[in-house]
Amino acid sequence: MTEQPLDILILGHNYAPEPVGIAPYTTGMAQMLAASDHHVRVICGVPSYPHWAVMKGYARRGVTHGCEEGVEVTRLPHFVPLVPRGWLRALHHLSFAMLAVRASYRACRQRRPDVIVAIAPSLMSTIVARVFAVCIRRPLWIHVQDLEVDVAQATGLLPGGRFSATLLRIVERWALSGDRVSSISPAMCARLAAKQIVAQDIREFRNWADPAIACREHGESSYRQEWGINRPHVVLYSGNIAAKQGVEIVVETAHRCAHRGDIQFVICGNGANRAALEDAAQGSGILIRDLQPIERLPELLALATVHILPQIAGAADLVLPSKLPNMLASGRPVIATAEEGTGIAGELFGAGLITPPHDAAALADAIEQLLDDPERCAAMGLEGRRLARERWNRDAILDAFGRDLRTLVAEAAQERPPVSLARPLLPQH
Repeated sequence: MTEQPLDILILGHNYAPEPVGIAPYTTGMAQMLAASDHHVRVICGVPSYPHWAVMKGYARRGVTHGCEEGVEVTRLPHFVPLVPRGWLRALHHLSFAMLAVRASYRACRQRRPDVIVAIAPSLMSTIVARVFAVCIRRPLWIHVQDLEVDVAQATGLLPGGRFSATLLRIVERWALSGDRVSSISPAMCARLAAKQIVAQDIREFRNWADPAIACREHGESSYRQEWGINRPHVVLYSGNIAAKQGVEIVVETAHRCAHRGDIQFVICGNGANRAALEDAAQGSGILIRDLQPIERLPELLALATVHILPQIAGAADLVLPSKLPNMLASGRPVIATAEEGTGIAGELFGAGLITPPHDAAALADAIEQLLDDPERCAAMGLEGRRLARERWNRDAILDAFGRDLRTLVAEAAQERPPVSLARPLLPQH
């Protein structure tokens, strides 16, 4: 018997064409579901990450509707601050959530979904998703990409002091309580459980490695000639440049490795802290470039001899960086700044090294150790590629999610009576 396709409504701030962060995974999930003959609708914001500026072609437009790769996409023209800190960042999320109320109402009135999937961050948009899921008596799956409140507290971005922190944790517990809750690593699932998030269960739903990166053969990257790199080894950081990444450590590390004429440090990224990083990096010899097109990501990661994954203290179990699977898939070892026993340390076992956060001397020493031991470097790279294929396999991850989503809908159908759409879901104006 052929299973009936589902009508799936996804509410998530970030979506393609944003090149990094959450967007590629929400986009991949939506497109996979659509390719499996489900009817998929996405409510998202205008693309603005990680540059914190609305991308060309999307500015000064109202709410837009279109079909992208089989997915019905509604984009909301929310507020985007030039400097995403404090109350401006909160307003950024609030403006999206307020616009999402109207868009969700319209979507549910047009056609009631079988299930709502909400992506966190932000908490404000998951609140909207939960309200509508309750109103139409449909199951809600909340997928947590990072622990927003914990990260804000760790990076000093939480406005309002202790009172705000307490209030936000109460809101967080309610906002993240769905019929299913998932997150991207065992450590993050454990933290959600410790917060006493109410759900039938908390599941691991990983991000995945780009298959094109895992399948790329070893060889010299075209970026060497393009950027005029003639040193044998490249130490690469590619990704967002913001508070929780702690990329500033790369500058001090480069100074400590200045006696090595065989190392070129490269930072490839954009973000709120890039201007400050460029000022600090003057005279360090670091090559700083913009984020590259997503289709050139395999070539970019192949530039590295060693990848570095800096994180500030206390952030290692608050988010599993989305760049990590692709770093491992590239077949190069990874050095992360994290404490022993953290989730990142466990993910890197056999495929890289960890050094204490904010310790540039330890990071420089680890880099030199690997570069001076090519056999160990190669062995870690091979182990990383193996882990990427087994632990971050895109098809396996998305297939399991699709099955779990259908199971959730079937279970909810047995527990909840249908609600008639003959009457309004919410008061009409």
